[in-house]
Amino acid sequence: MRVARKADKGKIMKQVRIYQRPKNAMQSGKYRTDRWVVEFEQTEPQRPDPLTGWAGSANTSSQVRLNFPTLEDATAYAEREGYAYTVIPAPERKLKLQAYADNFR
Repeated sequence: MRVARKADKGKIMKQVRIYQRPKNAMQSGKYRTDRWVVEFEQTEPQRPDPLTGWAGSANTSSQVRLNFPTLEDATAYAEREGYAYTVIPAPERKLKLQAYADNFR
């Protein structure tokens, strides 16, 4: 689902992504999977630093991640601030039902 708003003349609209975190594959818990994350898109490409060689840019908004309890709160924030946003639906959770006895078949 993609929703975009028109920017005022001469104003560049920031793009944000709204998504729900998937369950961590390395852990059995579901901590923070119910929260919705608003993440800013990069507006300029990263370039290597001449001294260290690390990739970076002057755009610090790409480092910001905001958490919201519901999708409605996240979209309301994006609309209130005038950001064009893209909602990425939550991944479907698949249950793999397995018995210990299946290891010996």
